[in-house]
Amino acid sequence: DSAIADGFEGVSVLFADLVGFTQMSARLSPKELVGRLNEVFSSFDDLVEKLKLEKIKTIGDAYMVAGGLHSREFDHAQATAEMALAMQRRVQLFSKQFGETLRLRIGIHTGPVVAGVIGKKKFIYDVWGDTVNTASRMESHAPPGAIQVTAASYRQLSQHYRFEARGEIPIKGKGTMKTWLLLGPRDESISGKTALPQLKHHH
Repeated sequence: DSAIADGFEGVSVLFADLVGFTQMSARLSPKELVGRLNEVFSSFDDLVEKLKLEKIKTIGDAYMVAGGLHSREFDHAQATAEMALAMQRRVQLFSKQFGETLRLRIGIHTGPVVAGVIGKKKFIYDVWGDTVNTASRMESHAPPGAIQVTAASYRQLSQHYRFEARGEIPIKGKGTMKTWLLLGPRDESISGKTALPQLKHHH
């Protein structure tokens, strides 16, 4: 078995889950359902590429992204925040288009990960570690339609983005954690496309 793995100190991990998708599956044929999910995820794929992030995988109606694995030159926390906000905007558009109430729950955490390729026949690039579990918990404990982040991500983003503090909340397997909800950029003019050239690290 070949396994190629690398450790990374600071990586931003984003988990997103479509809320309302299960209800939709009761009304649509499997083909229609997969078609719609594909449309949503393809639009996420475009965002990943534009923001120079890495799509790690999709699991059912969940989508996982990491920033900071291959490019050290840019602010991965900020790119991940932009990704989250853009994903929310896309899902609002798809809700209108499909005539469905679709909402996205998103969780973000920044920390060390191990990334690598495993498999015998089908090689899969994946990331592991407590950072991944924490990002996943941020997503599962987020209110529908919200982007929940940890203190580590908040510290990297608070200068450029507006947040609502949730205080200490009980997180499965973690005790209580202080979390924040990402609301949007402090300066509206930096969000969306114009934010991209400014994603350089501010030291």
